[in-house]
Amino acid sequence: MNWKKVGIVISHEYTTRVRKKSFILTTLLTPLGMGLLICVPMLIMLFSGNEKQKVKVIDESGIVAPYLENTDNTTYVPGVEGETVELLKSIFDQTDYYAVVGISPLDEKGDVSIISYSKEPLNKELKTTITRAANKAVEDRKLMQYDIQNLDEILASVKTDVKFNAMTLTSDGDAKEDTVEIYMVLSYLMSFLIYMFVFMFGTMVMRSVIDEKSSRVVEVIVSSVKSVELMMGKIIGVALVALTQFFIWIALTLVIVTAVNAVAGPKLMQNMGGVEQIVAMSAEDGNISPADMAALAQSSDETSDAAGIVKILGQIRDLDWFYIVGTFLIYFLLGYLLYASMFAAIGAAVDNEADTNQLQLPITIPLVVGLFIMLHTFEHPNSALSVWTSIIPWTSPMVMLARIPFGVVPAWQLILSIVLLLLTFLATAWFSAKIYKIGILTYGKKSSFKDLIRWMKIKD
Repeated sequence: MNWKKVGIVISHEYTTRVRKKSFILTTLLTPLGMGLLICVPMLIMLFSGNEKQKVKVIDESGIVAPYLENTDNTTYVPGVEGETVELLKSIFDQTDYYAVVGISPLDEKGDVSIISYSKEPLNKELKTTITRAANKAVEDRKLMQYDIQNLDEILASVKTDVKFNAMTLTSDGDAKEDTVEIYMVLSYLMSFLIYMFVFMFGTMVMRSVIDEKSSRVVEVIVSSVKSVELMMGKIIGVALVALTQFFIWIALTLVIVTAVNAVAGPKLMQNMGGVEQIVAMSAEDGNISPADMAALAQSSDETSDAAGIVKILGQIRDLDWFYIVGTFLIYFLLGYLLYASMFAAIGAAVDNEADTNQLQLPITIPLVVGLFIMLHTFEHPNSALSVWTSIIPWTSPMVMLARIPFGVVPAWQLILSIVLLLLTFLATAWFSAKIYKIGILTYGKKSSFKDLIRWMKIKD
């Protein structure tokens, strides 16, 4: 193989694709969308809850209204003598109430029912608050009927809030607190991205081969470049395009997230209350160390949103990102090379894209199977199914990346998986090159699996 000629093909494929408007638009818009997905929850927390609302409460039971406590955003206005729900409903447009809530008299069981009227659907938070208050009022009244002495003290002593600290033992014998949900989300994202990228860029190679074959341009190209050199050039050229796009996506996403965090972060922390220390530390040196995060999370009320966010941020920051990103790139490259070589062979064996559906089936099935096994793996990363499918080359790119964030992959399994994936790619590329060599100049006949097998058996 003449690698100089392969380099020319690579350069042509790369420069042609990165100059396309579709590439530029996709490269710029995708990180914008990803950045928004990451930042939207923060922005929602920042700007939600600022609307002041008044709620009129007609409490015919006489026991629920005292349990409704005003908040910064919600004011409960008790009804006065002569006011009824029906009356307020009829003049609702003349009031400034967000909602009118009617609480029925106590029934024979001591229970109440609630009805509300509002111009827009009642928000879930307010509905939950009122329901919880009514339940508490009714329960307290029923308990009082038993005439138990010191009931409040008894209930306070019985009430229990069990703290569950899940600790993971490290290789040096220490223990660290982990949030498994972080690993599950990360493993799902990486596995799905591998599936999406491999399929997307693999089919890009296939379409490129079909276009050149259907336009007969390939007949001119193979007069000066061997078919195997052309195939490898296309595969590697598209791989470089994918890597370029991937690194630009990472850079732009980080810029967008950092910018939004710098603008909205301090205000968000202040709005959440009880975390002025975060703002102070951030303003002092522009950064918060993991130790500061851990100390602040420990001192904060662990049930608060602020403590939870600080704790999660600290654990995300403590992840071994060099290891995670490194393995992602390795499996993306090898997985892409494996499947792209098969896609290139299929593209050479057909005259148009419509004829590829049947031939693509053996390629898409392992990809889809790997994606489904991944759903099992991020809940059971050390099961036998997860371990073996993370070693088998056709499913390992998706399944192994679902195990990586959990830190449960021994070095021998990782090395064996990568070596098998590399060897499988080399063997697949060799057979695909034999199909490509014959198929690229075959016209007018719809190729079948029997034809592909026969072409693979032909000696050079």
